[in-house]
Amino acid sequence: MDESRLLVGLAAAFGGMAVLLAVLGVVYNPLVLAVAAVFGVVAYLLWIHGTGRLATRLYARVQRQAERNAGRGRRRTGGRGGFGAGPREDWEPPGGRDRWRQAGNSGQRRRADPSQRDPRGRRARAPSSRDGPTAAEAYRTLGVEPDAEQETIKRAYREKVKAVHPDTEDGDEAQFKRVKAAYERLSGE
Repeated sequence: MDESRLLVGLAAAFGGMAVLLAVLGVVYNPLVLAVAAVFGVVAYLLWIHGTGRLATRLYARVQRQAERNAGRGRRRTGGRGGFGAGPREDWEPPGGRDRWRQAGNSGQRRRADPSQRDPRGRRARAPSSRDGPTAAEAYRTLGVEPDAEQETIKRAYREKVKAVHPDTEDGDEAQFKRVKAAYERLSGE
């Protein structure tokens, strides 16, 4: 019921009653102020829902939580999403993406320079020793030159991974993990 005139009209009616009861409460009985406060809260909730602001705020909160949990969720679930993974890319925000951007929720304040992002769109961070092989080690593992193009790297990765996959007869799980880590390092550059 996004931007529903009915809800906004009901909010106006409840707001009017809240004001009337507040005036009567001040003049006659202070207990009527409690009823006026309830009517005011109802009017606010109807208005925020009827104008779509409630859904926008809820979506913004879910989006922020998903961005915070992106790293933890991917490690825990292997990148497949799962409980707490946040909204999917095909999910449409309330009122459409244009309205979302017009409301100032495009995320521009939180976004870094696109050149500082990895291929999945997450903020890139400086590699540490526990993040896997260095770029030079990754090139050696895949058997490609440092100036190789992405297509060459992908082809070398596919050939190596077929040869060392643990499900094959001559497979080696440790070598498979090294090849996979090398490809992840080189595809993220």
